[in-house]
Amino acid sequence: MWLRLFIVLGIIGIAEYYSFIVVRSSVRNMPSVWRITLISFYLFCTTISWLGLILFRQINWAAVPHLLRNVYIAFVLGFVVGKILVMLVMVIDDIRRLVTWLVTALAYGNAAGQGTDSTGGIERSLFLKQTALVLGGLSLLGFTFGISNRYSYRVRKLKLKFASLPEAFKGLKIVQVSDIHTGSFDNHSAVAHGIQRVLDQNADIILFTGDLVNNHAEEVDAKYQEIFSRLKAPMGVYSTLGNHDYGDYVHWPSKDAKAENLERLKGIHASMGWRLMMNEHIVLERGNDKIALIGIENWSAKANFTRYGDMHKAYAGLKEKNIPFKILLSHDPSHWHAQVVPEFSDVQLTLSGHTHGMQFGIDSKWFKWSPVQYMYNEWAGLYTTGEQNLYVNRGFGFLGYPGRLGVMPEITVFELV
Repeated sequence: MWLRLFIVLGIIGIAEYYSFIVVRSSVRNMPSVWRITLISFYLFCTTISWLGLILFRQINWAAVPHLLRNVYIAFVLGFVVGKILVMLVMVIDDIRRLVTWLVTALAYGNAAGQGTDSTGGIERSLFLKQTALVLGGLSLLGFTFGISNRYSYRVRKLKLKFASLPEAFKGLKIVQVSDIHTGSFDNHSAVAHGIQRVLDQNADIILFTGDLVNNHAEEVDAKYQEIFSRLKAPMGVYSTLGNHDYGDYVHWPSKDAKAENLERLKGIHASMGWRLMMNEHIVLERGNDKIALIGIENWSAKANFTRYGDMHKAYAGLKEKNIPFKILLSHDPSHWHAQVVPEFSDVQLTLSGHTHGMQFGIDSKWFKWSPVQYMYNEWAGLYTTGEQNLYVNRGFGFLGYPGRLGVMPEITVFELV
């Protein structure tokens, strides 16, 4: 833990050093008044950015006007990511300069001749400094622009083939929604539009895989309850809990207050017509065929997330029922490889969420990348091991960063064939 902390602090320190060097270099030839003003402004932005990150959990963001909150958080993230990009470019430049110096010293016994290219053109280090500054600026603009994508719902459709799927369930259409995070929303009509897009898919069954709220049950006010209760499907709407639903990330006056909040949230699921599954399973029937739907509470293989789920309890009795096909709702995708694959090999399809694809990255048909992949091996889309499949939904809502940059909010439609 301490080693990881020192590494992170070291990277931050290096990024801050290089970023200051680049800013100072870019204003060096300006009049002193402008130079001092711009450097002071940069230091002020740096200070408020780190204060926002350090005090993130202590700030009552709900009391901050939505527009100000959104712009501030987007600015801070863009500013910090921009500095990391600056660091990467500058480290490459320093490595290049070191190699050049070593080659020159070994070949000629001195370090003369470095600094400009052979044609007498612009110094390559200056070019890289300018490149770093541009990348930092693009990061800032990108995260600010990403705010406009927070309600840009993308419908993703997949056909999944299973040899063990009973005949009567062939063609079953499932819609998965995950990670709504109601407390982050600031536009009822935009959310209602997203819910209508879910309904437009004409699903046989709708499955929600956790994190209805950020922390408090009261985030789902009467208007949002009315909007979410519009979700209907012939075979029902089923849900499970995510790590945020338990209220673990806020201070409660007592254990009873925290428990009462969770009970209220369970009641909201019920009042909206959602069947909340708490470490249990149900049997779905079509004609003479049956499949099982398993739903567990949050179960994570990551040490920093509390584990409430009990897969053995949820699975109990299924073997005796001799049901050939099983779907699991489990919020955290780390559960799949940690327990489902090694211990429950007859669970053919697991649906998860949790990662949001970090709401930032490259998410195309040909290439996927996001910083979250360094924490989760399965973070967005479909993964297969043998005859078992995991799908990680990118999330309907957003948390922390009030936007989406490259990784859009998702509504997933599965057709089982």
